[in-house]
Amino acid sequence: MKREIAPHIKKDLEKKIVFISGPRQVGKTTLTKSLDFTYDYFNYDKASDRAALKDNSWDRNKELVIFDELHKMNQWKRWLKGIYDTEGVRPRILVTGSSKLETYKKVGDSLAGRYFQYRLHPFDLKEVRLRYSKEEAFKRLWECSGFPEPFIDGTEVFYHRWKRSHLDIILRQDLIDIQTIRDIQAIESLIELLKSNIGSTISYSNLARVLEKDAKTIKRWLQLLENLYVIFKVTPYSKKISRSLLKEPKYYFYDTVQVSKDNGIKLENIVAASILKELHRLEDVLGASAAKLHFLRTKDGKEIDFLVVINSKPYCLIEVKWSDDTPSKHFPHFESYFVKTKKIQLVKEIKRDKTYPDGLEIRDVVTWLSKIDFSDAIQYR
Repeated sequence: MKREIAPHIKKDLEKKIVFISGPRQVGKTTLTKSLDFTYDYFNYDKASDRAALKDNSWDRNKELVIFDELHKMNQWKRWLKGIYDTEGVRPRILVTGSSKLETYKKVGDSLAGRYFQYRLHPFDLKEVRLRYSKEEAFKRLWECSGFPEPFIDGTEVFYHRWKRSHLDIILRQDLIDIQTIRDIQAIESLIELLKSNIGSTISYSNLARVLEKDAKTIKRWLQLLENLYVIFKVTPYSKKISRSLLKEPKYYFYDTVQVSKDNGIKLENIVAASILKELHRLEDVLGASAAKLHFLRTKDGKEIDFLVVINSKPYCLIEVKWSDDTPSKHFPHFESYFVKTKKIQLVKEIKRDKTYPDGLEIRDVVTWLSKIDFSDAIQYR
C-alpha cells in the first residue's frame, strides 16, 4: 500500500535531503524503494555497503540514493553535509533509520537548512481507509497491530510469531548499537512493567525500586526505548513547562497489541498512537509548530485522557471509554480552563453519536479515528 506521506517525500527530495525515522519494520525501506525513482541502496549494517560509503562510490546515474541506518556512522552529519555541499541533491538523497536519528530539533547546525524530516508510523485507521472497511481495519489493528507485515497478513498467529523477533532485534541489536547495555533482561522486565501500567502515571523511583536499579538508570532506559520507537511519552499539561516536566508522565506503545491489560486501556493506547501520528503529520507535512499530546490530572484524581495542543494552544480535550457514553463527570471541572477548546468523548460500544449544548461530542471511536484530522488548527503567521 502507498503510504500517506509518500507524495510529500517525493516533492521534498527535489530540493532537500529527506530523513525518515520510525520504528523497526514499520515500512521505511519499502516506502523509500517504492517512490518511482531508480535508486542505489546502502545499509550501513552491511560491511560491503560501509566500504562503498567510505569511498563515496554510489551510482550517480540513479535518480535516488538511499542511506539506511546512516546514523551509526561516526560523524555522519558532517559526512552528509559534505556530500550535500559539493554535489547537491542529484541524485536525490534519502536517509532512513530505526532510531530517532537526532533529526527532530537535534540535528545541529551542520545540516541546518539542508533537510526535511518525516516520522513514519504504523498503519492507523485513517491511512488504510481506502483499502479496508473501518470495521475490518479496526479488527486487524486490534489483533495484529498497525505494523505493515502483521496488519496485512491479518492473523493473530502471524502477529504473535512476528512480535517475538521484532522486540528481540530491537533489544539485542539496535539497543546495543547505540549504547553499551549489559542488563537486557532488566530492560525486558521494565517493558513488562510498562505494559501493565498503560494509562497510569509512571514513577521512576517506584520502577527503580521494583527493578533494584537507581532512578537515573530507569530514566535513561526509558529514553533509549523512546529513541528506538518502542514507546512514547505523554506528559501532563501545564502552562509552565518547567512544572510539567517535574510531574509523572504516562507511556504508551507503538505496537498497540502489546497492551492487553483490558479493553479500555488497549483502546486508549490505540487512540494515543493515532493522535500522535496525526500531530507528527501536521509538523512534518504542514509545518505546524508545537503540536503536542498531553493529559490532564489534578491532585484529587480528576483526569482527562488527552489534551491536544497545536501551535502552543489547547485544541481538543479527549476522553476514551469502551462502552460508557454518558459524559465524563470530569469535563465540567476543566471547562473554565479551556473555554473554547473542543470536548470529545470517544466510545467503542456506542449506539449513536451525540452532541450537547455545551459543545461536548460523544463519538464512535472507530469512525472518528478513520477521519482524524486536526488541520483546521494550523495558523501560519
